[in-house]
Amino acid sequence: MKSPFVSELETNKVSTGVFLVQTKEIRQKKTGDPYLSLLLCDRTGEVDAKMWDNVAEVMNAFERDDFVRVKGLLQLYNNRPQFTIHKVQRVEDSSVDLADFLPASQRDPGEMQAELHRIVSGMGNPHLRGLLELVLADQEVAARLPKAPAAKFIHHAYLGGLLEHILSLCNLCRLAAQNYPKVDLDLLLAGAILHDIGKVYELTYDRSFGYTSEGQLLGHIAIGFRLVESKLGSLPDFPPRLRALVEHLVLSHHGSLEFGSPKVPLFQEALLLHYLDDLDAKMECMRALVDNDRQVSGHWTPYNTQLERVVLKKRKYLEEGEEERSETPLETGSPSSPAQPPAAEAAATVEGGSTRAALPDKSPGSPTLFAEKLGQALTFREK
Repeated sequence: MKSPFVSELETNKVSTGVFLVQTKEIRQKKTGDPYLSLLLCDRTGEVDAKMWDNVAEVMNAFERDDFVRVKGLLQLYNNRPQFTIHKVQRVEDSSVDLADFLPASQRDPGEMQAELHRIVSGMGNPHLRGLLELVLADQEVAARLPKAPAAKFIHHAYLGGLLEHILSLCNLCRLAAQNYPKVDLDLLLAGAILHDIGKVYELTYDRSFGYTSEGQLLGHIAIGFRLVESKLGSLPDFPPRLRALVEHLVLSHHGSLEFGSPKVPLFQEALLLHYLDDLDAKMECMRALVDNDRQVSGHWTPYNTQLERVVLKKRKYLEEGEEERSETPLETGSPSSPAQPPAAEAAATVEGGSTRAALPDKSPGSPTLFAEKLGQALTFREK
């Protein structure tokens, strides 16, 4: 097993390790000399890396998706770790274990496959069960599904992520169907299992996550639809109208035309599938954003374009709040009356970034301005 992993790099300490080059850019310093900007990664995470000196000697010695051995110093820059590279050398693929470099589901792939087959075997509709068994028995699907990520970046972007996403979605389908008794659970589960099946051919995941040429040209919705169509062709007794519903589930699961669905959801199970799929993807995206945040301090992640927001690092926020409370001395004073503010605070009020003079204090017996205006209004109405 390789060492150190990205998660084991220590700040202000020189380290030497082997990493995968996720991105590589050759940029220019103000002097016109080149420098390297890299994103190095392994299965535990990624780190920004820069090489400032002697770049011309090595900048063409390796490319994106190559493995490199680097020596350098990890420091903090703009609240984030940055690895300054002193030396870099390309490493042959045969000398590394690929499992050390690609993130993977914490669940066992065989266990997840077995759970998926149990879900299918427990379905009451024989036509849907037969279709799903045929899809899962396909040799290529069976070989690819346990490894496939659900996305390149956005959600479940790790080996086994697609299967984990499908199983999570099946659990959500069961829960939602209990609340909507007219929903056909078997049809909903079929949509959950088939909606992203095209991703086994859309994405590459041998070295780093990317798109196949077929994936770039067609996308997983078209690929998945074609796969389902080919299996339905082997089931001549499959009811034509049920077939149309299954096809619609695959075509409409992105929910809107602007997000790539050829059709919007047009019946209950299709609408429910879209929202549950979107929910599961966004929940995983938010989890990963917090867990993988590389900022050293602060309670908020950087802005995420997929979620269109920053995300609160809740655990850190609460834990540091507890520490602040434990360090803050208790206020002293009479329990029957609130503590009085300092004289400076009583004399001025800060509002919208400016300071204004406070209104003179009124005696306890004098009416407030609101009470005076209310009395005038009531007197006017009585007249």
